[in-house]
Amino acid sequence: MAHMNSSTSSPFKSFLNGILNHQPTTSYPPECTSLKATTTTILNHLRLGRLSKAISILFSTPFSFPFSFYTHLLHLCSASKSVIEVRKLESHLVSFNPTPPVFVLNRAIEAYGKCGYVVDARDLFDEMPQRDGGSWNAVITAYSRNGFYDEAIGVFLDMRRAGVFGSEVTFASVLGSCGSLLELWLARQVHGLVLKYGFCGNVILESSLVDIYGKCGVMSEARRMFDGIENPNVVSWNVIVRRYLESGQDEAAVSMFFKMIGMNMIPLNFTVSSAFVACSKFRGIKEGMQIYGYVIKSNMVADEVVCSSLIDMFVKCGDMSSAHSIFELPSSKNLINYTSMVSGYAMSGRPEKAKELFDEMPERNVISWNSMLAGYTRLSQWDDALNFFIMMNNEFGYIDYLSLGLILNVCAALSDVQLGKQVHGYIYRHGLNTNSFVGNALLDMYGKCGNMKSVRVWFEEIRHSWDSVSWNSLLTSYARHQLSEEALIIFHNVLGETIPSRYTLATLLTTCANTFALEPGKQIHGVLLRNGYEVDIVLKGALVDMYFKCRRAEYGLKIFSMDNIRADVILWNSVMFGCYYNGMGEKVFELFGLMEKEGVNPDYVTLHALLLACISTARVKLGSELFDSMIAKYYIIPRLEHYESMIELYARHGFMDELEDFIKRMPFDLTVPMLSKVFYSCQKYRSNLRLGEWAAEQISKLDPNVSLTCNKYKR
Repeated sequence: MAHMNSSTSSPFKSFLNGILNHQPTTSYPPECTSLKATTTTILNHLRLGRLSKAISILFSTPFSFPFSFYTHLLHLCSASKSVIEVRKLESHLVSFNPTPPVFVLNRAIEAYGKCGYVVDARDLFDEMPQRDGGSWNAVITAYSRNGFYDEAIGVFLDMRRAGVFGSEVTFASVLGSCGSLLELWLARQVHGLVLKYGFCGNVILESSLVDIYGKCGVMSEARRMFDGIENPNVVSWNVIVRRYLESGQDEAAVSMFFKMIGMNMIPLNFTVSSAFVACSKFRGIKEGMQIYGYVIKSNMVADEVVCSSLIDMFVKCGDMSSAHSIFELPSSKNLINYTSMVSGYAMSGRPEKAKELFDEMPERNVISWNSMLAGYTRLSQWDDALNFFIMMNNEFGYIDYLSLGLILNVCAALSDVQLGKQVHGYIYRHGLNTNSFVGNALLDMYGKCGNMKSVRVWFEEIRHSWDSVSWNSLLTSYARHQLSEEALIIFHNVLGETIPSRYTLATLLTTCANTFALEPGKQIHGVLLRNGYEVDIVLKGALVDMYFKCRRAEYGLKIFSMDNIRADVILWNSVMFGCYYNGMGEKVFELFGLMEKEGVNPDYVTLHALLLACISTARVKLGSELFDSMIAKYYIIPRLEHYESMIELYARHGFMDELEDFIKRMPFDLTVPMLSKVFYSCQKYRSNLRLGEWAAEQISKLDPNVSLTCNKYKR
């Protein structure tokens, strides 16, 4: 116990009276201090918060104390993480009690574990002449609590071999270790034991199982486990929302949050934060505003975690006005929120406002500086970026790999290879040359500056970390300088030195797709065929994507239809987008029908491809039906790109009344690109000029530098 008030609570008084009234069963020599007097002295020190002094007195006393007194002191040592005192207690206990009770030694193991000293905990466990289930639980928990997950599982397996049955505490620790190690197979075995021993009604264990299945990426099992919990608590809800978020199923995370609220559960602040993060990922401003309303009603907006995620959500959804209104609250101006606002203004094209906030920040970290630097580079303000980088180096003095990547982008944009070489020297001096992000940025810089010799040398230098970005930079640099044959030579040299893995070949195919490098892509396809590689879903997807992007749609379709490896929605999406980009809009609808027939559920990307195909084939009615079916039939929340596609569909094909009605039903304000489409379609079709004037006014409000006038055509 770190501190105790002078006024003792009634439970403590009861404990004190029990100790003081204890009659020792052993007679002690007259020269020894009496048990009662020593105990009183120790308790007085404890009452004054002098734990170390109290234990020192006990340690120097030449007789034993009641076992309940040892357990109480061990509990106090655990709370204050005082390992030296725990060791003194253990030493004194065993010195005057050759065979102390198991329950006292178990408390000592727990104390060592809570203090973070697992070696001491295990040594004591191994030295115990007798153990019970609590002993095993204590050492398993000690390992699990301190991140020694393999050891925790190992002790659990030893416990099983010893014929000792586990308790809820055992399984909770083991399941936590399985989740941290992503040991799905073992977690399923433990799940079976939980059911076997009748612990399936324990909400803590059930929530742990939800957590593990979610961490291991098996969200279907996580959801099934969650739905089986009879009375899920707020922790259970927090787990399922968090796991949906981390698995990339953002809409599902938000849906579960709303379901929780609908059941009158009061969420944890972390659950609310996760819901806001999920909204920010799919730009769900409508859903975010609904959660914001709940937060206001629940008076949670002052919570630091909730406030920060709320600001971040508004920033990422482009609603800087709402973000700023939250930021202006008295409790909101911390480093995290300042950085979010600076980043939001910088990346949304308002560097002056970003710099204003940056200058008033009471403290800054490297993320704050990088946010401003990224804003300048995003807006192609290269001189401002360079000056800001110099100021960052002079005033802040710390530059990380992201800072270096950004300034290398500036060097590339300015074609300043000499500055780039200076940055390269800085990278070497500070040991950042092994960072793959920095390495790829250097490769890109040399390529854009036309220094092909440095490109070749540096590409070999980073051989240990080649990835799709590395190959993409290399092939792009060679293609930019009409040196495709040299790129093929490098590729063949790599083949001559080693047999590439399927992953490497898939990476190269992705690079060829992104650089429209058909010949290298065909060469890689040949390597696959000649060497008998198994074409799994990853390789098949890479081949299909490469041929479609290189305008060889017939090859892409042939590979897609060659076998039955078509259960992955990502592969279907790749083919559908490939057909769209190759002017085969009608084929997209045909593929969608086949996809549904084969039982593959569409996702938001699928619907985006379908809407784009509707635009290219002028199928306005079908597009409207598909958009309306997203929630009703497919349970997919429309994203920004779906709204953009619908506006494009109506605007391009002159359905001006439908366009106006659609805009009125939109859950958020239109962006400048959307408004521009509306304005120019009204001009093109000389229709609904009132809508065109409204669009022009909105554009002027969002960007005062733009002035549009709607021509008054006579009908």
